[in-house]
Amino acid sequence: MSRAGPNGSQMIRRRRDRQPSPDELALWRRAMRDAEPLDGRTLEPVDRLSAEPTPASPPPEPARPVVPTRPPTVASQPAPHGIDRRTLQRLKRGLVRIDARLDLHGMTQEEAYRHLTLFLAHHQRQGARCILVITGVGERTTGGTLRRMTPRWLGEPVNAARVIAHSPAQKRHGGEGALYVLLRRLR
Repeated sequence: MSRAGPNGSQMIRRRRDRQPSPDELALWRRAMRDAEPLDGRTLEPVDRLSAEPTPASPPPEPARPVVPTRPPTVASQPAPHGIDRRTLQRLKRGLVRIDARLDLHGMTQEEAYRHLTLFLAHHQRQGARCILVITGVGERTTGGTLRRMTPRWLGEPVNAARVIAHSPAQKRHGGEGALYVLLRRLR
């Protein structure tokens, strides 16, 4: 509740007519049992407390809306080892020539993971430098499972040994539904 104060500003009035229940007091007492008063102050006794609170069922958790998560971007990470800043900027801007494309649309997670791992290995052996992995944007509610999982898969040891960096693609190459992946050169 609020009302206008003497100078026209809003004053907030707090409700003080509600007293805590015995369960609330017991919970407060239990939470504060090890607390010590500040210097020069005393604790006020709580007379209403006679017993421990009765266990109540916890309130149901409110339904949380599903918020799509964005895959991690190179912009939020320092330049990876083995790549200079200029090359990283060119990758993010979509200026590195794309040597191969992998489209994961319509695949299950297992299929997509297997195809991605084999694709990376094959194209690294072929000398490819940059590949485009198309994951699709996914549904609004889920944010795209493949879109979310692909950066994680790229970070797994078997793939991380082949990948220097990755970045979301520019709109002309698929935008948020695609990733540029920069491969390490074999020696």
